[in-house]
Amino acid sequence: MTWIDRALLFSPLDYAAILLLLTVWLWIGWRIENPAHTKPSVAMMMDDYRRAWMREMVTRQPRMFDAQVVAAMRQGSTFFASTTMIAIGGGLALLGNTERLAGVANDLAIGSAPALVWEIKILIVIVLLANAFLKYVWAHRLFGYCAVLMAAVPNEPEDVQAYPRAAQAAEICVTAARSFNRGLRATYFALAAVAWILGPVALILSSLITLGVLYRREFASHSRAVLMTRPPNTET
Repeated sequence: MTWIDRALLFSPLDYAAILLLLTVWLWIGWRIENPAHTKPSVAMMMDDYRRAWMREMVTRQPRMFDAQVVAAMRQGSTFFASTTMIAIGGGLALLGNTERLAGVANDLAIGSAPALVWEIKILIVIVLLANAFLKYVWAHRLFGYCAVLMAAVPNEPEDVQAYPRAAQAAEICVTAARSFNRGLRATYFALAAVAWILGPVALILSSLITLGVLYRREFASHSRAVLMTRPPNTET
């Protein structure tokens, strides 16, 4: 079978659906990380809170609370990296048993297709999961770097190195959180890509639904409204 024959196994709507999936995935990531100044995303506002956290850490004694927060974030990235690896393993196992998947599709009246079609559909999911795994692993490592930098912050706030090192820790923490968030978005769209098994229309709908969910959470959620609310001024 030539490449042209393989390409003809998919309809123009299939190509449009997968292009839409990749486009909205990349676009929402760019939009979240590069929002308008008048409408910041939740992720960008949380970056400011992370920087404020590191400034507060300089004068906090002891710093056990800060260490526990970083440890919790590392555990979160470890959990998602582990579950993503399990999902990738399941996808690879399914690649070697596409006949059973084709049988399920026939039972559900989805339609019949060559094994290559199912393999490519599964492969798209695996690629997105692999991207997420790499992001989670990098986030885990960066959170470790952040912990080391936090430990290097002098205990005396008057030390000239205290706030510069805290600022360095904050930027590493921001970078780690950004990588973690990218991993989450890749995971969301990997789940959306599973709908391709039901056909291109299902993939289009799942991509748009995932886009809407992510956009709402970042730009129109209650959490964002809480972060946007300024605390009352208690100074007399």
